[in-house]
Amino acid sequence: MVEQKYIEPEVYQGQFGEFTITESDRTGVRIYRAGLMVAAIAFATGTTLVLWLGNDSTVLAALTPLYACFCLGLGVSLVTIHIYLAILHRLLQAFWLIGAIAAVALNFQSQEPLAITVTSNTAALFAIGFTFAALTGIYFKEAFCFDRLETKLLTPLVPLLIMGHMFGLLSPFAEKLLLATWAVLFLIFALRKTIQAIPADIGDKSVFAHLNSRRASDATG
Repeated sequence: MVEQKYIEPEVYQGQFGEFTITESDRTGVRIYRAGLMVAAIAFATGTTLVLWLGNDSTVLAALTPLYACFCLGLGVSLVTIHIYLAILHRLLQAFWLIGAIAAVALNFQSQEPLAITVTSNTAALFAIGFTFAALTGIYFKEAFCFDRLETKLLTPLVPLLIMGHMFGLLSPFAEKLLLATWAVLFLIFALRKTIQAIPADIGDKSVFAHLNSRRASDATG
């Protein structure tokens, strides 16, 4: 019988005290990154099909399941992401939920493919735009925490493309260029996350503990 050697977890010094990173913490980060990768691949695949083949009926039919994969991957990431401000975390999750419900409702109510419904109807685009607002929140968080160039570019690019399309401010060429740039930068972001040290995505757990204790104290009066 082989005796398993116990490895003492590494102790980190945080702003409000020492903390350790558990295997559960690491698993959460891996799931967060996997969700981002699924979302990025689905988005890039859909973008490639649209830019390469245009509004072909087969492409339009494929975009709905691809969007579902994108949305589910993003949802998983929003559950497992580490954000110090709980209210911001809940806000991003609420945005995702609103956009996801809107997409499901539009898909069942319209006889046209979801992609046509959204791109030709300002109200529909605004409704599912909440999902992209949640994604932009992730980009902003990553840009702020890790100073990543791709997320610095993606943070303004996403609302620029969506709002520009809604108000007719962009030419078709400009929209295609921004969409392609978005897809490429999203893939770069997701790929770079796979090689980032896991503790960086967990953050300072002493801050989370401190904020939780303050909320508990406020709740008890």
